[in-house]
Amino acid sequence: MMDFTRLDAVKRRRPLIHCVSNIVSAGDCANVALAVGASPIMAQAPEEMADITAASAATVLNTGTPETAKFEACRLCALAARPLAQPVVLDPVGVGASPWRLRSIQALLDACTPVILRVNLGEAQALLQLKSQEQGVDSPAPAAAAQRLAAAAQLARSLGTTVLLSGPEDVVTNGAQALRVSGGSDQMTRVTGTGCMLSVLCGVFAAVEPDALQAAALAAAFWKVCSQRAEQSAGGRGPGHFRMALMDAAGTLTAPELAREAELAAVPL
Repeated sequence: MMDFTRLDAVKRRRPLIHCVSNIVSAGDCANVALAVGASPIMAQAPEEMADITAASAATVLNTGTPETAKFEACRLCALAARPLAQPVVLDPVGVGASPWRLRSIQALLDACTPVILRVNLGEAQALLQLKSQEQGVDSPAPAAAAQRLAAAAQLARSLGTTVLLSGPEDVVTNGAQALRVSGGSDQMTRVTGTGCMLSVLCGVFAAVEPDALQAAALAAAFWKVCSQRAEQSAGGRGPGHFRMALMDAAGTLTAPELAREAELAAVPL
């Protein structure tokens, strides 16, 4: 049973979420954390990673717009989080975009295991060393639901983590159990950084929900409901209005509304 009251727990506790973000989506990532009731800190310097991690309730590592210093910062965060048993979420943005990026993210995964890995299908395929469907940081090619579920489950088992594979329908799996999260809006693909924001929401819910599968599913369901509401509110006026409405939805959605509107279903593996 999904505990939708975790959304209320976020608002009560206001957990500090450390986000090593990217230059494209850092502002929106901070704002969505604030909207849902958390407190973001967007530290980047490797020199302060251990101290910021120690003060935080969860860490979200986003490897978009990468550079060597960012990968070092991510590595230091992960190492500092381990003895604290602090949840770490990894968003390996565009992991298949270049061999250097793939090698760097594989090295990061060798050093630590995130509690949640948030990917699209192309990123999952790149990490599994399959033929990737990535185009830059996106995964534009359609795929059957069974293919998406199989890739997510294989990745979860191979890394020993919970995988949230986002798309028209999100798949959340730890390799033993799987959930499908439906709904949402296709307008999400017209606004940059919506996947990055979903990763931050994973960190927010992981800060108050110790079960990684539940935390990732709550984040996915929350974001799907927000996007549906944003599309209705924007009324077809374009991506700028949709983006603003998305943030408004994140700031106003209540736990009872989320429980009523979320479309979650268990799927067999």
